[in-house]
Order: sequence, then structure tokens, then C-alpha cells
Amino acid sequence: MQLPDMNLLVALDALLDEGSVVGAARRMNLSPAAMSRTLTRIREAIGDPILVRAGRGLVPTPKALALRDQVRDVVEQAALLFRSADDVDMSTLRRRFNVRANDFFVGVYGGHLIDTLDRQAPHCELRFVPEGDGDDEALREGRIDLRISNTRPLTPEVKVQNLFSTTFVGLVRENHPLLDGEITPERFASFSHISMSRRGLARGPIDTALNALGLERRVTLIAPSFHAAMFVLPDSDLILPVPKEALLSVTRLGLRLQSFALPVPLPTLMLTQAWHPRYDKDPAHRWLRETLKRCCDETWQAAQPASG
Repeated sequence: MQLPDMNLLVALDALLDEGSVVGAARRMNLSPAAMSRTLTRIREAIGDPILVRAGRGLVPTPKALALRDQVRDVVEQAALLFRSADDVDMSTLRRRFNVRANDFFVGVYGGHLIDTLDRQAPHCELRFVPEGDGDDEALREGRIDLRISNTRPLTPEVKVQNLFSTTFVGLVRENHPLLDGEITPERFASFSHISMSRRGLARGPIDTALNALGLERRVTLIAPSFHAAMFVLPDSDLILPVPKEALLSVTRLGLRLQSFALPVPLPTLMLTQAWHPRYDKDPAHRWLRETLKRCCDETWQAAQPASG
């Protein structure tokens, strides 16, 4: 039996990932004409159009969608087979890393991470993916390389590393009336609040802590991201609880906001990075994990005032 040309599988993986002949050609260092000819060979080998015209773009056929995960698995396994288990040249590697994280993490740590990527892995691409349900399945299926979250994976096989612990602080506009006196739980609860929730939830640990004191706050705005909520504060008397690291974004963006210690006890959150064990021995993936952990440590440490 004649074995298929592995280059066709690599090209098919690029085409399905990019959804574009031009994009796939750029990734594989081919001309668009050469990639178009390769697509023709793929169509003949599989017996399916794979990508069809839809307006000005291309969309995958049902068979292409069914093959996508299988093709990616084969290409990744083949790459690992021919690559040293302990070494990889990040300066020449071409690869896209998909990291699922919320906007708080991207805003605070993304800049340092991409700067490191530009210097050490200039041909690699970093793609931040919005948070969503089914993270464990996305890791298992290879749709994301890492998940950054404060919740533990549901499936026991997923690998987890602690990145850092964080606590929440309050954030308000400058000259907010809350700052005129002692910030007690009663005064804290008397102002309207913003709830940051991608699921649209108004209640959380703060409400539990206030309820234990016989208090209740009023949430008048539910925002899908921390940064969207922060831009509302300068023109309102709203209060926004944020992870303390988000104060770095406030400084960088020059927002006229002020932080304060929350007057109710909240649990410390541990942010972790999680990945599927299929990537545990992959040297490029290990480089990504180690680099991300180091960027987290260095970004926060660099923002601390010098002692003495």
C-alpha cells in the first residue's frame, strides 16, 4: 500500500486552521499559487472539495470539519516523532500557540509575553482565545494549548501548574465620595456596584461576605470583562472589585481611578495554567509554559516600588 504524502497533511492542517489559501501559503513559506496547487492535490487525494467559496472567503466542507481534529493530531504526533524529545530551536520554530485567558490576564501579562515571544521565538504566533465553556474538551481536542483560570479542570488527566495567587481590591473614580471617610462594609454596600461576569451573573463571593454581615449591595451594571468595566468608572459613582494585578492596567492606561482595600474578607484566588498531557513532553509547549510562568513573576515584581 502506498503511503500518503505527509506534506499534504501538513498543508491540510494549515488550510483548515487559516481558512485561507493565502494564509496557509504564508505559514508554509509557499506562494499562493503553489498552495492552490497543493489544495488541488488534497482534493483529489481525499475526494472532497475541502474548502469552498463563500462570498469573498472560503469555508470548510462537512468532511473537512470532521477531519480537522484528526489531521491536527497526526501532524502533531509526526512532528514530535521527528523532533528531539529534549531540544527545540525556538528561533526557527513556526507554530501557533492558543491560550485561553480572560481580558484581565491578557491586559496585565500579554505585553511581556509577546515581547519575549518576539525575541526568543520570532516565527511563532500567540493567539489569545476568549474564555468559554468546555475548556477541558478544548484541551483534550487540541483546540487550545493552555488554559489560564482560577478554577481547576474537571478531568483528572489535565496537568496543572500554579502561576500566582491574587486578592481583590476595590476600584473607583478619583474623588469618589466613598473615599471621604472610613470605608466600612455599610458604606461600601451603600453605593452601586459593577459585577464582572462573562456569564452575566450579578452575585458572587462579595455578596456572600456582605450577607454574613446582614448587608446587601446593589449591582446596577454587569460587564463581560474587567477592562470594559474599568472604562465606565471615571464617569460614575460605581464600585468595581478587581484583582490587585489589574492596577497595572490602570497605571499604564493613565486612568484617573483610585483603589482601596475591600472592607469584607474574600478568599485568595490561585491562577493556574492547565494543559493536556499530550503536550507534557513537547519541548516547544514546555518552553511556552515556562515562559508564561516567568513573565507572570517578572511583570508583577517589576511593578513593585524599590525598597529602601
